Amino acid sequence: MLEPQVTIVVVPRERFSYTKFSLEGIYAHSDIPFKLIYIDANSPQPIKQYLEQQSHEKAFRLIRTENYLCANQARNLALPYVDTKYVVFIDNDVQVTPYWLKKLVQCADDTDAWVVGPLYLDGVHGIETQNIHMAGGFCEFQQEDGKLDLREQRYFAKNLLPAVKSQLLREQTQLIEFHCFLVRTNVFNQIGYLDEKLMNLGEETDFCLSVRAVGGTIYFEPASTVIYVLPAPLAWYDIPYFWLRWSDAWNKTSLSHFQQKWGLAKDAKFISIGYKWANRHRLVPLQPVQDLLLSILPWQLNSKTYLNFRGFVESVLTQFFVKDKRQEI
Repeated sequence: MLEPQVTIVVVPRERFSYTKFSLEGIYAHSDIPFKLIYIDANSPQPIKQYLEQQSHEKAFRLIRTENYLCANQARNLALPYVDTKYVVFIDNDVQVTPYWLKKLVQCADDTDAWVVGPLYLDGVHGIETQNIHMAGGFCEFQQEDGKLDLREQRYFAKNLLPAVKSQLLREQTQLIEFHCFLVRTNVFNQIGYLDEKLMNLGEETDFCLSVRAVGGTIYFEPASTVIYVLPAPLAWYDIPYFWLRWSDAWNKTSLSHFQQKWGLAKDAKFISIGYKWANRHRLVPLQPVQDLLLSILPWQLNSKTYLNFRGFVESVLTQFFVKDKRQEI
């Protein structure tokens, strides 16, 4: 067997309930030799036991912490153990497809790319959809009214894949997502480890800007496809971590650090757009409650009463479930 060129590092994104399906997919669809490191950040007991069993059966390195981690903490925790030419970081709620890994490595070999991102699709458990999540992207600083801002665009987002598939070509890009990406391991010798003060927002943007700042190249490879499996509905044991991951404290800390690090204006649109998105995403666990309200109180759909009640429910449940379990490791 050939010596592996790549180490796959699996980290938690926002939940634990897709762990088994994601890991099984990696082993089913990765058709070149690889090493694997799995970061288990305080998963519930059934997931913990499953991962321990799998690490023995498949001989991968399992690193567990008894506290929740932000994703960049988890990625950095694995880096000292990576001894291959490439490392692929992938979230624990991503489903891969045949040849995904081979095509990422092949693109890096062919182009000398520092970083390679696949075609990202959106999906739900058990069903692959044809909606594009991202196919490369644009990311540039801009001056508006004398203030520094950052404009991003994720190419082909929400487009149906069959309608635009012919337009998806391997090409250099400015932005990839952290759901899954390949990077040359020696890149971290030049830019340092991933910024752990970016706890939930701006991580991929910061990384791509850092790589580009030192002359590194980023490629989009549509021959490699992965599926970000949407988090609704969540398992009950996902909720504490999910709400910590998207807590207001983490949102504000991450965006404030990004704004200061890159010198953006305090009222930059990049910051406000990210904050609004995170607040909306935080409502995912409340979807069943909202659906129930809509079914029994349809006349209050757009009313101030409904909006206030939804905010109250979120506040109460967040207060009950979300405790800051981040600790130094």
